Amino acid sequence: MKVKDCDFLLSTDAAVMKGIQVPAGVPHVCYCHSPPRYLWEMQETYLEQSKGINWLNKLVFKAVTPYVRDFDKKAAKNVTQFIANSAFVAERIKRCYGRDATVIHAPVSLEDFSYSETKEDYYLVVSQLVPYKRIDLAVKAFNENGRSLIVIGEGSELKTLKEFAKSNVKFLGRQPFSVLKDHYSRAKAFVFPGIEDFGITPLEAMASGTPVIAYGEGGLLETVVQGETGEFFFDQTADSLNEAIEKFENSTTANAQACRRRAEAFSPEVFRAKMKSFLRGSYPGLFENFQFGDER
Repeated sequence: MKVKDCDFLLSTDAAVMKGIQVPAGVPHVCYCHSPPRYLWEMQETYLEQSKGINWLNKLVFKAVTPYVRDFDKKAAKNVTQFIANSAFVAERIKRCYGRDATVIHAPVSLEDFSYSETKEDYYLVVSQLVPYKRIDLAVKAFNENGRSLIVIGEGSELKTLKEFAKSNVKFLGRQPFSVLKDHYSRAKAFVFPGIEDFGITPLEAMASGTPVIAYGEGGLLETVVQGETGEFFFDQTADSLNEAIEKFENSTTANAQACRRRAEAFSPEVFRAKMKSFLRGSYPGLFENFQFGDER
């Protein structure tokens, strides 16, 4: 794809959109959510999750992957500057493309969620139910500890998870936003056992005043504050998760107000301010006197 007439291009990309062509001399800034993990990492996991792909199609996909990866790497060279949605993604951009990236964290829409300091005696998972999300760890942990766990979401793992879950683990499937918002606000804590590039659902929980218990790797290390807005576990096992849950149960430091304050650091207003500062600082000729929509 080629853009024939523009002075500046800002793209958002988690695939190969960065390959868009612009006229010579036109700056192209890419807000990158991640180099495509199905090309650079986790290919087997993605193939396992994909329904309807037979063994022959998988062989073809693997055969063409080196060529698509080469295209993606060459496309990255056409980008003037990268912005990453987390430091975790910035490291992957450096590893895959050999490029530096400015980190501007993605925003969470605070006003969409209901803040509450009154909590009920259940834990919450909100996720696609696919293998790499590791919801199986949460189910195993709560099978063992006997506490109440509510799981909202659907996916290829739903049937399997239901089959080995005990009665204290309830699956609600896909729910409308009103139900999701309500469960966020009333949950004792939000459980996140996988690795994410950034991870928006933990911030949605914190915006609701709900602490997060998460695996200590990936983008969540940049959003959740140990002991203040939740707890980390550092072995991706049910036992390690249960140790973090017990620590959380016996702690008085994580609270709703701290969670909400932390979420406010990732508000849309903060995001816009950082983005405007980047654009005006990097391209003053284009943006120094430019009036953004929220400034008019």
